[in-house]
Parts: sequence; structure tokens; C-alpha cells
Amino acid sequence: MAQATPTRPYRMDSRAAAAEATRERIVDAAYEQFLGRWYDEVTLRDLARRAGVALQTVVNHFGTKENVFIAVSERFSARVAELRGEVRPDDLKGAAAALVGDYEVTGDAGLRALALEERVPVVAEALAGGRRNHRDWAERTFPGLLSGLRGARRRRCLAELLSVTDILTWKMLRRDQGLGRAQTEEAIRELLEAVHDQHKGRTR
Repeated sequence: MAQATPTRPYRMDSRAAAAEATRERIVDAAYEQFLGRWYDEVTLRDLARRAGVALQTVVNHFGTKENVFIAVSERFSARVAELRGEVRPDDLKGAAAALVGDYEVTGDAGLRALALEERVPVVAEALAGGRRNHRDWAERTFPGLLSGLRGARRRRCLAELLSVTDILTWKMLRRDQGLGRAQTEEAIRELLEAVHDQHKGRTR
């Protein structure tokens, strides 16, 4: 007599897959909401409705809105890395284009987060992580310039690169001064070239 095929592992795998799919659906909904709205405006009830699940399901998966935001922040960081892509080392034009391409998608959400930094701890934590990632990006993107510098000059040069490529520089050019995307890319490239020319060939 043929033995029956065990079904329990299959059922457990199916449940795990279904739970993961539900979690991803919630994060999908949350990502869109946090990208387009203020943190204070987003509620778990609204996320549940948009994800097509019960409020208790969201609570079961994440517990709090803060935990949902943490999951969204991880996806946001991955999206930023994707948007910036792989820029050739010390390619100032490519770096400016990649940076503006990122901010065109994520910039307004980032600006809203900055406005809440001092009063919403989970937002402040996400921004701290974003600053670390931005610093890492700058060090990877401009190795030729930074590797020749030492001490205070290197710290100052890196600070200048971070300032030129900061979201607030994009805001000043794009939103406050009304430059188009192409002109914003050109302006940031010119600022990067100014930093490069100032420090090129100097070590102290």
C-alpha cells in the first residue's frame, strides 16, 4: 500500500508565504503613504484599508506605526541606492545626474522628514541612517579626490562634497530658485567641480 504524502510541511510553507505576502502588501501601502504624506497624517487604520487587510492584521505584523515606518525606511534606503545607481568613480556629471534623479523621486518626502526630525524620534533615526548612507555614497563616488587628502583638508573637502550634494542644496536650486531638472544637474556639477578644483593636488 502506498504511503500518504505528508502535508504538514507544505501547509506551514504556504502559511509562511501568505504571511510574508501580507506583510509586503502592508509595506507597499505604507511606502506610498509615507512617501506622499506627512508622518502625522498616516494611520494604521488607513494603511490597513489601503492594503486590503484588517487593522488587527497590521498590528499583528508590526505592532506600531513606528515599526511600520522602520520597515518603510529600509525600503526607502534601498530605493535611494537604486536611483543613484553605479556612478563611475569621480564622474562629476554622472554623480550630479544620479543625485538629482534620486531627489526628483524622494526629495519632497525627505524634506518633510527633516521638518519632523526634532519631534519624531523614529524619523530622526531614519534620517541619521540616511546621512550615514549619503556619506558612504560620497566616499565611494569621489575616491580619487578624497584619497589624496589628509587630516583637516580631507574632512573639509568631504564636508563640502556632502553640502553640495545635500537635499537642501537640491531644494534651494529646484524648489526655491525654480531651476529645471537639467539646470539643477548642471548647477550641482559646477559646484562639484569647484570643490574638486579647490582641493585637487593638495594634501594638507
